[in-house]
Amino acid sequence: MTSTGDAATDADRVRQRFLLELGTDVVVVDDDVAESYRYDRAGTVRPGRPLAVLRPRNTAEVQSALRVASELGVPVVTRGAGTGLSGGAAAVDGGVTLSTERLRHLEVDTAASVAVVGPGLLNVEVKRAAAAHGLWYPPDPSSFEICSIGGNLATNAGGLCCVKYGVTTDYVLGLEVVLADGRVLHLGGRTVKDVAGYDLKRLFVGSEGTLGVITEATLRLRPPPPPATTVVATFTDVVAAGHAVAAVSTSVRPSALELMDGAAVAAVQRVRPMGFDADVGALLLAQCDAGGDESSVVSAACAAAGASYVAASTDEEEAELLMGARRMAIPCVERLGTVLIEDVGVPLPAIPDLLAAVAGIARRRRTAIPVIGHAGDGNFHPLVTYDPTDPAATSRAEAAFDEVMEAALALGGTVTGEHGVGSLKAHHLRSQLGAEVMEVTRAVKGALDPAGILNPHKWV
Repeated sequence: MTSTGDAATDADRVRQRFLLELGTDVVVVDDDVAESYRYDRAGTVRPGRPLAVLRPRNTAEVQSALRVASELGVPVVTRGAGTGLSGGAAAVDGGVTLSTERLRHLEVDTAASVAVVGPGLLNVEVKRAAAAHGLWYPPDPSSFEICSIGGNLATNAGGLCCVKYGVTTDYVLGLEVVLADGRVLHLGGRTVKDVAGYDLKRLFVGSEGTLGVITEATLRLRPPPPPATTVVATFTDVVAAGHAVAAVSTSVRPSALELMDGAAVAAVQRVRPMGFDADVGALLLAQCDAGGDESSVVSAACAAAGASYVAASTDEEEAELLMGARRMAIPCVERLGTVLIEDVGVPLPAIPDLLAAVAGIARRRRTAIPVIGHAGDGNFHPLVTYDPTDPAATSRAEAAFDEVMEAALALGGTVTGEHGVGSLKAHHLRSQLGAEVMEVTRAVKGALDPAGILNPHKWV
C-alpha cells in the first residue's frame, strides 16, 4: 500500500521529470495557478487535481510532453479555452493538463482559400483574420468570442449557421496530430478533394482529446454570405413553434433557424429587454440569405403553425440584436440557478415531440427546463435549472437530465449534437451506441493510445 508520503514523493518525481524535459516556462506546478485549469464550464462536473499544467509553445514541446507522459504512465487531459459544457476538459487526479493556449500560429492563404491555424486561437480570431482577406470562416458556436479552435475541433462544434453551412468538420482540410507516444501525423492538406486512404482527420475531429493532441489545422474558408433577411415569429405554445420548424425544413434551408421557449425569452429579457410580451410561449428566429421568396416561405410556415406575430427585416443592427439575445440565453438562464446543459438532437419531424416531452418532464419533475436550440438541424439545449443547496431539487434535476436524454433516444436522436460527451454523458453514450459500437470504439482507442493516458476516465 502506498503511503501519503510515498504518493507525495512520486508526484514530486513526476513534476521534476516534466520540468527537466520542458523547463519552467512550460511546466506550471503552482497550485494556485493550476486551479484555474481544472474546470470547464460544466460546473456540475467535479474535476481532479493535476500534478502540473503544461503550456507548450510548439509541436516539438507537445511531443516531448507526451513522450514523458507515456514513459511514466501519467494521464494527459488536453484543454483549450475551458468553455466546454460537458466536462471533457476536466482535470484528473494524478495527471497533467496540457493547455493549447500558446499554440497560436496563423496563416491565411487567400489563393487556396484556407487558414492554417494553431488550436489556441479563438474562433473569433480566425473569423477576423479571414474577414481581413475578404473571406469567411462559417462555424459559429454561440461562444465564438471566447472558445478556441482546438476545443471546436475536439468536440466538432456546431453553431447557429450550421443548419445551412455545416459544422466544424466540414471545414477541416488537414490536421497535424501528436499521438500518445509522441509521433506526429500529418493528415490531409490544402486540397479541397482528397480520398487517399482512410479519412483519419475526421476520426480526430470530435474525439475530445482521447486519441491525440491536435497542434495545427488547415481550415477551409469561403466567400462571405450575401445579406440576410431576418424573420422573427412568436408563439403562445412552444410545440406550435416546433411544428413551424418542421414545416420550414421541408421547403427551404435558412442560414439560421433558432428557437427559444418562453422561459428562455424571459431570462434574456431580464438582462436585455427585447420588447416581447410576457406571455410569449416561444420565439423563432430565422435568417434567410438565399434571396427570392425564402423569407416569405418561412413567414408563411410560421403563420400557418399559429404564430401570434411574424415580421421580417433586412436591418442588420436589428438582426444582430436578436441573434445576440439568442447567444446570451445560456448565461442569462445561469443567473437563475445551477444549470445542467443538455445537448440533444432529434430528426426534424420529431422536433414537436421532443419539445412536448421536455415540457412533460419539467412538470413531472417540478424542475425548470428552459429550452433553446438550433431548431433548423434538430439540436436543442434544454437547460435543467435548479437550486444546488436543495438536495431534493438536485435529485429531481438529475433525474430530469437523464430523462431528457432518454426521450431524445426514444425519438431516434442523439445525446449530443455539438457539445461532446465528456464526463456528463458517458453512461448515455453507451445506451445510444450499443455494445458492438463501443467495442469498436475501444479498439480504435487502444490502437492509438494503448496505455490509455489520453483524457482517461471520460467516455471511452
